[in-house]
Amino acid sequence: MAEKKEKNKATTRRDFLKKSGYVTGGLIGGSVLGGVIGSELWNKETDSDVATEGTQQHDQALQYFKNRANFDILSQATERIFPEDENGPGAIGLGVPYYIDHQLAGLWGINAREYRQGPFYKGEPNQGYQSQLKYHEVFDLGIEALEKYSQSTFNQRFTELEAEQQDEVLMAFDDNEVNMSVISSSLFFELLRTLTFEGAYADPLYGGNKDMQGWRMKEYPGVQLSYTDQIKSEDFIEIEPASLHDTFNT
Repeated sequence: MAEKKEKNKATTRRDFLKKSGYVTGGLIGGSVLGGVIGSELWNKETDSDVATEGTQQHDQALQYFKNRANFDILSQATERIFPEDENGPGAIGLGVPYYIDHQLAGLWGINAREYRQGPFYKGEPNQGYQSQLKYHEVFDLGIEALEKYSQSTFNQRFTELEAEQQDEVLMAFDDNEVNMSVISSSLFFELLRTLTFEGAYADPLYGGNKDMQGWRMKEYPGVQLSYTDQIKSEDFIEIEPASLHDTFNT
């Protein structure tokens, strides 16, 4: 465990940002696409707490979580996976928890685009998701398990733990050391980590990547309809990023 912590410390966030180009922009497999189909694509603000600064955030209101305490646990967990530092905001600042909330409330949360007929058997690690549970049920159980494990290990709620203690809890889930009766803790952590990265880098339309700050940290231009004006230039060109909302509502 000590060696793993030291390895994590040695990997800087800047290195991660440079090496994680595959999760930028329109990456993303099932969730970002599956969660938005069937809902209003150009969603209007529905909550008085919706961010008003800037023009990029249009969907920061809870849709799935009814228990604010569970949403706070989710928020703290994503922040430890993608923490704020000198390079820019972390998961909470980027609106990642809202992104995950919206995916759980949409078609992705009920596995609507996946084959769902039984029988269900425990699959091999290389066979992908094999559980009969829907994704939103996995997150419900995972958040409950995070809280129970935190209280049994540290006698405190997950949101009350120090950052290093929260990391220990999450690493225990990642290492599949937490007993969850229906699914493995590593499966929950894998889904949580994947959606955290998606929320940091997906188009702001989906609820995360607030003000395109995830893109700005990677100098990613976002949704550009054309590069014909710049393609022949021999000079490095800095392009102000644009979101789907900017591109199609101007």
